[in-house]
Amino acid sequence: MPNIQVLDPHVADLIAAGEVVERPASVAKELMENAIDAGASAVTVEISHGGLTFLRVTDDGKGIPAGELKTAFLRHATSKLRTEYDLEAIGTLGFRGEALAAIAAVSRIEALTRTAEADLGASLALEGGVPGAVEEAGCPLGTTLVVRDLFFNTPARLKFMKKDAAEGAAVFAVVQRVALSHPEVSVKFIRDGKQELLTPGDGQLKSAVYAVLGRELALGFREVRSAGEEFSVEGFASLPACCRASRSWQFFFVNGRQVKSPLMAAALEEAYKNQKIVGKFPGCVLHLRTKLSAVDVNVHPAKTEVKFGAERAVFSAVYHAVLSALEGDPSHPRAVLKNTEIPGVRQQDTVTENQLRIGSAPASPFMGEVARRGGGGASSLPPPSAAAKGGGSSPTRGEPGVPASTVVRVHDNSYTPPAPVPPQRPKPPLERRCPSPQAGAEDCVSRSETYDVNKVSEPVCAPHISPAAKSILSQPAADSSFHCAAVGGSAALRMRRPPCGEKEPVLAAAGTEELPWRMAGEVLNTYIIVEQGDTVYLIDKHAAHERMNFDRMKAEGYDPMAQTLLTPAICRLTPAQREVLLAHRPLLEEFGFEVDELGADLAVRQAPFDVDVGEVPAALEELAQRLLTTGSADPAAARDELLHTMACKAAIKGGWHSAPQELERVAAAVMSGQVKYCPHGRPVAITLTRKELEKQFKRA
Repeated sequence: MPNIQVLDPHVADLIAAGEVVERPASVAKELMENAIDAGASAVTVEISHGGLTFLRVTDDGKGIPAGELKTAFLRHATSKLRTEYDLEAIGTLGFRGEALAAIAAVSRIEALTRTAEADLGASLALEGGVPGAVEEAGCPLGTTLVVRDLFFNTPARLKFMKKDAAEGAAVFAVVQRVALSHPEVSVKFIRDGKQELLTPGDGQLKSAVYAVLGRELALGFREVRSAGEEFSVEGFASLPACCRASRSWQFFFVNGRQVKSPLMAAALEEAYKNQKIVGKFPGCVLHLRTKLSAVDVNVHPAKTEVKFGAERAVFSAVYHAVLSALEGDPSHPRAVLKNTEIPGVRQQDTVTENQLRIGSAPASPFMGEVARRGGGGASSLPPPSAAAKGGGSSPTRGEPGVPASTVVRVHDNSYTPPAPVPPQRPKPPLERRCPSPQAGAEDCVSRSETYDVNKVSEPVCAPHISPAAKSILSQPAADSSFHCAAVGGSAALRMRRPPCGEKEPVLAAAGTEELPWRMAGEVLNTYIIVEQGDTVYLIDKHAAHERMNFDRMKAEGYDPMAQTLLTPAICRLTPAQREVLLAHRPLLEEFGFEVDELGADLAVRQAPFDVDVGEVPAALEELAQRLLTTGSADPAAARDELLHTMACKAAIKGGWHSAPQELERVAAAVMSGQVKYCPHGRPVAITLTRKELEKQFKRA
């Protein structure tokens, strides 16, 4: 066994640098935190080539005295701690005195600084941790640190660096988090000579959120504010309808320090239970403030994790703060009418949209105040007087039977009563027949549904049935389970519904043998019920159809019909998501997407026809997240990940009303064994046997 010896100081410095400096983003984080600890009101971060060759951080803080400049780059040299008791209540972002020493050990650094008491500043150059001489220099108040050639003396670390775009995106993400952690500091980020971020530094968190996350996300946030004896929680959380496809937009801060906290994330998502869409995740910018002695920040080399003394209390504080904000959401206001009577509506009743048109209060603190009349929103209505006189503006279209002049102003409880609406006598069902001159009236059979004459504007044709088919259908079926394919069952004869005016009715033969299963129907507009022998199958139509789409796309190749968008869809993504999509732009074009850079966002100018325009941003975010997690290295894997998403977006959705023929096609794929699991691994069907049913009804 080799003898034990003390490591060379240079080797020890390189090992320490490995704990603190992982990539250029780590350098930016440490230097920005030092600037904030120095009392800076403005911090500028500039990078080139992802920050590997050039990274400069400039602040207007207190600066470093010339006599202490060399000392600042020694290990464990700090101005933030004096005694061991200071560790019990750490209020600064940095405190170990390792950042500057670790960065200097693996790069070439130039430092330029001046304090308010000095007429001239001081400069110092270091290479591989070895300092030169301190010289006088003219410079503004504050400190500027230039880091060049990161990992120039540690090639083992340098070879693990990613492309410049990916490293630059990581630096940008760090800058964003620091800007959100301290809204009182104006943060500027410049990449390759182009400014990509500037926050106002006015001390208002909503201003920083708007500047960092953008208008779309900011408008989907709801303000969170809660104060207690031990903890206070403030910030913003997304409305349930504005949740995202990943957790990338969750930002947690403890006493101004950005942290990764599974505890706070669990409390956040618990508050959204039974409110958000399954598979979506809420976004947030939450600041938790507590006593410095109640949290331990010295549990991680990079100080990104903390330990709470009372975890249950922290969970409860975050949970109740977010839940209170969601329950107080005014996007669905209740109108309480005072000293008024409306036909059919009792006093203190909630007024529904079918009864009155109400002006919704703003759902977000970023939307400002709604104007008292004609505020420009979707629910704004013209003044009652204008509608009554019949001039000036056309009446606003409202719900059926509600005059457009009905106005309720929630802010002052005043309202203009509508004119009484006379009750309408229900019209009898109307039997419609095909007006086609080529087919006789006896060949056009009316459908079993009833149609409202107010809703049906075109004749509805039932299947055209030939005389031969009529003779078969008029005979009683030998098997009581026989069902016509037009109503969703299995049958020996399958009829196709031709367009009106077709000369010859068509009856497509599908074989005379009966299928071994019978489709009994659908429940909850999501699950298909199929009976086979003594077993009942419940089939998830979305999961099954998604698998069918995926198998077809993979076997035949996905050649989508792309559509050019009249107005480009703007996608606000995290820096990492944005860069991974730009890196896979040819793959996106293969799937029908055409994207361009638009500042920190992406503009989608073309999208597949089978993806709804409103779902384009969510689809791209999901694609980016998949590429980041599993498919970024292997092109074949990346293509499969995109196929998963496109198959999901093109599949029929749970809750949608589907035609019986469509349901039968999905059921046939499952019952034949062709489809067993969805591309995400979820089962597509569950079984329920006769014996299990009889147990439930106490028949067994």
